[in-house]
Amino acid sequence: MFGVVLVSQVVGMTIALVIAIAIGESAPLPADLAWSAAGAVAGGVGITALYHGLSVGRMGVVAPITAVIAALIPVGVGILVEGVPPWLVLVGIALAIAAVVLVSRVTDDAPPGDGSRESGFRFALIGGIGIGTFSVCLAQISDGHTFWPLAIIRGLEGVLLAGVIVLTRSAWRAPRGLLPAMTGVGVLDMAGNVFFLLAVQAGALAVAAVLSSLYPVTTVILATIVLHERVTRSHAAGIALAAVAVGCIAFGSTA
Repeated sequence: MFGVVLVSQVVGMTIALVIAIAIGESAPLPADLAWSAAGAVAGGVGITALYHGLSVGRMGVVAPITAVIAALIPVGVGILVEGVPPWLVLVGIALAIAAVVLVSRVTDDAPPGDGSRESGFRFALIGGIGIGTFSVCLAQISDGHTFWPLAIIRGLEGVLLAGVIVLTRSAWRAPRGLLPAMTGVGVLDMAGNVFFLLAVQAGALAVAAVLSSLYPVTTVILATIVLHERVTRSHAAGIALAAVAVGCIAFGSTA
């Protein structure tokens, strides 16, 4: 787990640095540096708590709670700072959050009341707050600055993760055969951050946050196509709700 995250951070930082230098992006402002540092701490804590919660807790509890809290925090901040969006967008946001809950549900083999495995609620709570706060921090980056702040965030997250590995003496080396896949994770993760940052600079934080929170839908669809996993009724309902939610947000934003 730690190896995948660490490699993805290094890959993301390298990509951001190369692009920032290649396009001649101006140096980040002092405020951007502060928000980048805060985002790195929040994101590092959030991801670590989420992964730990998934490993020691019940995925059916950790996954949806983390996803919903991570969406609600930036949505709430966006509405407070930027104002209430049109009613159709609000409907889309509500449907999107419901979709995240449905597609994040997984089968839990632990019987009800089984005390041998904790729920992981507190890690889900910390993970959701951390990831949601990361999104808010990212939205504060000034217009025209994208790749330098992201490089700083990835670098600081890598340092924080390395510190956790050293302090906890956790195993982090992954098989070399997984390096291409881990590199792909870093590339896609950076691409997601770039497009999210561009989205909040061009539009509303609440809309960008809730649309980005629909990532579990893509995971479920890819798992079905690539891994031939079974789509449950909950997943199917979530995918359908996500499609309706995107339509509502798109039409409501252009009305």
